[in-house]
Amino acid sequence: MKNKNVILRDELSSVLWQLRREFAVVGVFSMVVNLLMLTPTLYMLQVYDRVMLSQSQTTLLVVSLICLFLFGVMAFSEWARSILLVRTGVRLDQLLSQKVFNGTFLAYLNPGDSSPAKAFSDLTAVRQFLTGNGIFAFFDSPWVPIYIGVLFLLHPWLGVVALVFAVVQGSIAWFGHRQSKEAQLISSRSQAETQGFLSSKLRNVDVLVSMGMLDGLYRRWQDKQHKTLLLAGNAQQQTGGLTALSKFVRYAQQSLSLGAGAWLVVVGEISPGAMIAANVLMTRALAPIDLLVSTWPSFLTTKDAFERLRVLLKLTPAGRTEVLNARPLGQLTLEHVVVSLPGRDKPVLDDVSFTTLPGTVTVVLGPSGSGKSTLARAMMGIGHLPQSGRVLLDGTPITDWTRESLGPYVGYLPQDIELFDGTVAENIARIGEVNSEAVIAAAQAAGLHQMILRFPKGYDTPMGQAGAFLSGGQRQRIGLARALYGEPSLVVLDEPNANLDDEGEKALVGAMQLLKSKGANVVLISHRPGVLAVADRVVILQDGKLVASGPRDGVLEALKKQKEAAALAAASAPSAAQSA
Repeated sequence: MKNKNVILRDELSSVLWQLRREFAVVGVFSMVVNLLMLTPTLYMLQVYDRVMLSQSQTTLLVVSLICLFLFGVMAFSEWARSILLVRTGVRLDQLLSQKVFNGTFLAYLNPGDSSPAKAFSDLTAVRQFLTGNGIFAFFDSPWVPIYIGVLFLLHPWLGVVALVFAVVQGSIAWFGHRQSKEAQLISSRSQAETQGFLSSKLRNVDVLVSMGMLDGLYRRWQDKQHKTLLLAGNAQQQTGGLTALSKFVRYAQQSLSLGAGAWLVVVGEISPGAMIAANVLMTRALAPIDLLVSTWPSFLTTKDAFERLRVLLKLTPAGRTEVLNARPLGQLTLEHVVVSLPGRDKPVLDDVSFTTLPGTVTVVLGPSGSGKSTLARAMMGIGHLPQSGRVLLDGTPITDWTRESLGPYVGYLPQDIELFDGTVAENIARIGEVNSEAVIAAAQAAGLHQMILRFPKGYDTPMGQAGAFLSGGQRQRIGLARALYGEPSLVVLDEPNANLDDEGEKALVGAMQLLKSKGANVVLISHRPGVLAVADRVVILQDGKLVASGPRDGVLEALKKQKEAAALAAASAPSAAQSA
């Protein structure tokens, strides 16, 4: 019972447990296939030891018809288990694809975790292994002792020969794994690093080409590629030698088993029919081991993929189980929030506490590197989760709500604007069902409506076409319209006016006033003073610490007095030094 509970608590194992009946049926078909694999052996024994001696054509006909019937049953069983495994693989993909899809995107929110970039490749690897020859090796391997047992019944020495070759092949597989695993792992890592190096640079191709940086980039890539080729060659050299040794053992087994049978016929221990049957049976007995050896690297790859998927699904925030059924008020409270990043001793956010209220605009100020963007992500419940402290939305931790239910009530504009495939309207509507009235309202709030009407197809213009002539400010305003879509209760904007002109900033101020009038809680991060005109509260960060928080006029007055005091102290310092 304990093991079952463990399985049910594991997301990936739970899905595989749901497929236990399919695998059980595959096991039954495999049993039929392996039992009927004895048919050629029995047929040879009957032909050589019964038909050849009796010269009975009727016996030969009956035995042959029975053999053909059993071969037909065996072929049907092999076909059935293959079809069943394919359908099982499709069902596995259906059960896991959405979970892996969501887990991939949610795991990217926390860069400190292992990269989920290969999640779907890992899912494909697991599915293909479970529906390919690799799984047949595991279903057929338990029958190896039975085949060897039959060989012992034919003659003890035949069983001993089969047992020796089985041990030799298994030893080669184990030794090969020990020898080549490290080399293949290093080679794979080097190849992934080389591909990642080039892929990351292709995102900045305009800079590389315009400033003539391709030659320098090529030299760096060539050094990495040369190292990758050397490591790959070393790994292939090791696996190639072991493959050649495995083939030698397999060919030797086929000949020596026939030789051993011939020797037993010569000394009168077995019949010629038993000799030929034993050779066929020994080949069949060792076939699962040979298949296991050839699929062992695939098994190890699948095992690693399985573990990565297990970790990915565990990292998916399982605490988000509460469904938000009603529109939230939008009160946001940070209680002693501490956020640290890997490789940094000092926290990015250190004991930050304040509250923002519905129907207000809070402006977050601070120099570069003070933790403002990290604060924005923490407010949205994304990125590196706080090591301590809480972020509460209407008194409930924001990470407790499912993203599907919370998403329509929040708006977020990051510094890096990413627009997606689809029309302009679909981008504003967050790649969901387009509500035309809500899309136009969001575009008007962001000051985009007239600009969009000038596009070739208006709101139906594909983003691939519109993106070609959109400026940075226009892209930012489309991102702003996306954040405002649906009149959210909580809106967090990270440097929304970084690329805006005066007209765009005027539209931004108007949007803030509109959100405020509708009772939304707006948090705006900016370096430009123009947005302070609509601010109700001001939060100031410096080196990850909260320097000031409160009503706008009070905070700005306090800052003014601090600057005047600092200027007075700086002016009086030279006079004091001269007097001394």
